[in-house]
Amino acid sequence: MESANNTHGILSSNDKIETEPKSGQELSTSTTTAMDSPMSTRPQTPSIFTPSGSMRKPSMETKSDSPIDLNGIGAEQRRSESAEERAARLDKMAGAVKTLLECIGEDPDREGLLKTPERYAKALMFLTKGYDESMNDLVNGALFDEDHEEMVIVRDIDVFSLCEHHLVPFCGKVSIGYIPNRRVLGLSKLARIAEMFSRRLQLQERLTKQIAVALDEILQPQGVAVLVEASHQCMVMRGVQKPGSKTITSFMLGRFRSDPKTREEFLSLVR
Repeated sequence: MESANNTHGILSSNDKIETEPKSGQELSTSTTTAMDSPMSTRPQTPSIFTPSGSMRKPSMETKSDSPIDLNGIGAEQRRSESAEERAARLDKMAGAVKTLLECIGEDPDREGLLKTPERYAKALMFLTKGYDESMNDLVNGALFDEDHEEMVIVRDIDVFSLCEHHLVPFCGKVSIGYIPNRRVLGLSKLARIAEMFSRRLQLQERLTKQIAVALDEILQPQGVAVLVEASHQCMVMRGVQKPGSKTITSFMLGRFRSDPKTREEFLSLVR
């Protein structure tokens, strides 16, 4: 059962992290270009990761109508299914692919396509493997107390995802920055967070926000910034057909949102 604090769909019911909302905190719905958010009123998010030594009570409330709930129908079953259930899932997917091949006018029984339904089913499971992953397993205790309060940036992280509107790929690079509040996260975990959220059916805008919110909830830092630049095949190989076009999205929290100089420093370092 999902906690009421899981308003971004980051954790599934498998994640046994105890949380408790902080008084007066709520999620911001302002745009990433907001200039007037002081530190005292910066957008806050409930913690999904319990820091060591802290005591929190579990919440039994649920929220299933999150605007960015990524668990989706069947994600829980996918994470907990047996080998036999996984094989049955692949068979069902392969049957659907065979039907699609027939519908486009192909012969799924010809030599070149005999194993295509099975191959595609396995490929799609890999391309959406982010549904199989949880934040607890991903972080895996790689949180460290460190007397460091300057900007930390990992830039040019390659990501590959599927547009949820047309199920065609979009790919690009993610740059992530945060200002620690005397607690840091293993550098590889930043890339793993980006990977987990990108390996799901996505929108670039949502992907950008989820990476930022996840890091903010895990570390509760002074600020988080995420910049994503990607090329979408849904507007390259179909539709408007504009090769070379790029989509850039950003999401800022804390000092990156309230302090223009901090935001400018981040943007200058990642470009």
